[in-house]
Amino acid sequence: MSQEILVLGPTGKTGRRVVRALEAAGAKVRAASRSSAFRFDWSDESTWQPALDGVTAAYLLAPLDPASAAPFVELAKGIRLVLLSGRGLDQTPPSFFQGMHAAEAALRESDNPWTILRANNFNQNFSEEIWESEVRAGRLALPVDDTPEPFVDVQDIAEAAALALLSNGEVDGQTYNLTGPEAITFTEALAKINPAVELVRLTPSEYQDSLLSQGVPAEEATELNALFEGMRQGLLATPTDDISRLLGRSATSFDTYVASTWR
Repeated sequence: MSQEILVLGPTGKTGRRVVRALEAAGAKVRAASRSSAFRFDWSDESTWQPALDGVTAAYLLAPLDPASAAPFVELAKGIRLVLLSGRGLDQTPPSFFQGMHAAEAALRESDNPWTILRANNFNQNFSEEIWESEVRAGRLALPVDDTPEPFVDVQDIAEAAALALLSNGEVDGQTYNLTGPEAITFTEALAKINPAVELVRLTPSEYQDSLLSQGVPAEEATELNALFEGMRQGLLATPTDDISRLLGRSATSFDTYVASTWR
């Protein structure tokens, strides 16, 4: 296979799995980050063109600075672009998650072949960064209630991304909402991982204070609170069949994730 595909964030939860899925399919991968041989930095435009030269497709994570999205997509003219975004973005004010809003808009306004993958919270948030240290310490504190969440497995996201990157147009111009097969509450999720883990339900104000005390920037803390507000409103609560339609198999269940990760 002669295709060379750019993967941004190649050491992240989804990125490293996208790299493996593409390599398993026989594609040549150009893994690019601030510290890789192919250097890519959203804040340094001089790294964009070298990363893009000669590739046929690119896996994108939205930039933090929304002003970077449109110029990058313009530079990537003719390249197939697959963007990882967040589910419920349509119901999120443009003032929050501006990079995702800008990246989605840039793709839709371009002439590039593109696919947008909007994902629910990852199964692996419990075991890879994010909530891992708290879960392993036996106490997870979040501003959640009993609204269920169809947590999605990152391996499913990676396989969907690889399919889109290697497609011949079958999924062009499509936005997919990637979820697990069933919705469960955080209480149920923790019980499956380890019944001894305590779920502490914070108020939004308590969560904001907790994030700020950990050094999280105020803007990011406010965005995270907005994300959990949307979750409590049920914006992310309904499972979809998009993964099964894309991959021809059922989405990975939370039980399967637990059995492979925590047992």
